[in-house]
Amino acid sequence: MREATITRTTAETQIEVALNLDGTGVYDNQTGVGFFDHMLDQLSRHSLIDLTIRAKGDLHVDDHHTVEDTGIAIGQALTRALGDKKGIRRYGSFLLAMDDSLVRAALDLSARPFLVWNVDFPTEKIGTFDTQLVREFFQALSTHGGITLHVDRIHGLNSHHIAEAAFKAVARALREAVEPDPRMAGVLPSTKGAL
Repeated sequence: MREATITRTTAETQIEVALNLDGTGVYDNQTGVGFFDHMLDQLSRHSLIDLTIRAKGDLHVDDHHTVEDTGIAIGQALTRALGDKKGIRRYGSFLLAMDDSLVRAALDLSARPFLVWNVDFPTEKIGTFDTQLVREFFQALSTHGGITLHVDRIHGLNSHHIAEAAFKAVARALREAVEPDPRMAGVLPSTKGAL
């Protein structure tokens, strides 16, 4: 079973993440940040990765630590669940349209974290949620998941749609990358001998 549970506790947050890479996109995410929960639900549903998150953070300060530390914990859980990465497709990409927004995501589960983020938002907030935190989440996910991740906004007028399209595009790319490749069963998708 490609599953993992991570508990991360700091002076700022307490995060528990449980995921199943071979799920059906079942989710139960409670971070105390409503818009962020909505985005995490999209990540789960469209990647088909079952995801349960419980987070308690210093929301009296702001949402930053909760969002970033959740990204860290998901990345760590993803790395643990992937194990030695034998037999996976490794790469994934998706071009996702959502109303006015068009976002492209491409990724490599290379163990070489790198984020290229070309996503601008026309507003600083989505409700009370700081749009800068979308990048912070993906930076944490990329770093702690060992993911080379490129996300590009091609079109977009509405900040909510842009953010949601980004989460969904990354989810669909992740779905492709973690899937077992029947032609590579038990084989590492690299000529280096290690990922």
